Amino acid sequence: MIQDLSPVAIPAEDEALRGEVRAFLDQALRDVPADVRARSWGGADAGFSRALAQRGWIGITFPQEYGGAGRSAFARFVLAEELLNAGAPVSMHWIADRQSGPLINKFGSAGQRAFYLPRICRAEAFFCIGMSEPGSGSDLASVRTRAERTGSGWRLNGQKIWTTNAFNCHYMIALVRTSGTAEDRHKGLSQVIVDLSLPGVEVRPITDIAGDTHFSEVFFTDVELAADALIGDEGAGWQQVTSELAFERSGPERILSSIVLVDSWLDFLRADPAAAAAAAPALGRLATHLATLRAMSMAITEKLTRGESPVVEAALVKDLGTTFEQEIPVLIADALGADPDRPVPEVLWRTLAFVSQVSPSFSLRGGTREILRGMIARGLGLR
Repeated sequence: MIQDLSPVAIPAEDEALRGEVRAFLDQALRDVPADVRARSWGGADAGFSRALAQRGWIGITFPQEYGGAGRSAFARFVLAEELLNAGAPVSMHWIADRQSGPLINKFGSAGQRAFYLPRICRAEAFFCIGMSEPGSGSDLASVRTRAERTGSGWRLNGQKIWTTNAFNCHYMIALVRTSGTAEDRHKGLSQVIVDLSLPGVEVRPITDIAGDTHFSEVFFTDVELAADALIGDEGAGWQQVTSELAFERSGPERILSSIVLVDSWLDFLRADPAAAAAAAPALGRLATHLATLRAMSMAITEKLTRGESPVVEAALVKDLGTTFEQEIPVLIADALGADPDRPVPEVLWRTLAFVSQVSPSFSLRGGTREILRGMIARGLGLR
């Protein structure tokens, strides 16, 4: 069942982080135009990630013994909001910070924690996630990529697709089958850490409609993995990956993908009172939806701080949040089109064009809408 999502407040010590982060971003991104900042999720800048790491802002929730700050999930919530609101280039470290590191910390061995977590905190180890496969999509239980035991570890064969930022990453955490067949569904699935520099790994970037290479397909041909590549227990991959997806699906990134476009539009409206008056109903709609979704996301963050795994609640926020993100460029395009003779700044047009092109992907990454709604229906006892 879906649990209580009553409003919660960000603790004062975590909210206090916001001003420092905002001041840093105001300086770092001062001269970056909106259409570039709108690529925040796909913005790959290792130097920027290292600058965050030097301030202790990567791995902020990780234990101090591994280089983290030992802060709560709300500290990362504040960081994520500010980074996305500003349109910061977060792609290099984002997945390692958000889910790979927490997964390793929760399920990994002492050796894995000691090796990977400090490197993530220093922005020296970037991770991607190997879940989707051709013919499987969001149906992760039908995974066919296989890791077979050898005398010294594992031999990996198969393919992953739609892997975010794989061509810039050092490691992948892959969901693979270590026993049985795809027909066994949840049984026999495990997670392994793959060094993407190993022989037999081929990463092919996928160019999207906007001309960016946000996704990749990754091929494994007789890749030899060490015995300690396995995360957690063999066969426990399904339970582990569903726990991981609560981190991926519930945060501000499922609400704020289009927010730089909104800010660019607001700048335009502030300079034109007549346009602002005409847009008032649309602005009210955006504001109320954003406030509600943010409150839901914060409620899930509260559950994560208590060590819970709100998988169904996260799916609900992800479905509603990505719908909201996709509505934004349509709403703004309609508002601008209602008065075609009114001059519009070129940077606003460029930002709108980019977000319009990439917005269909918002409801694909992290699980398709159909898969999520099936999860929600089961959580409500409807199927």
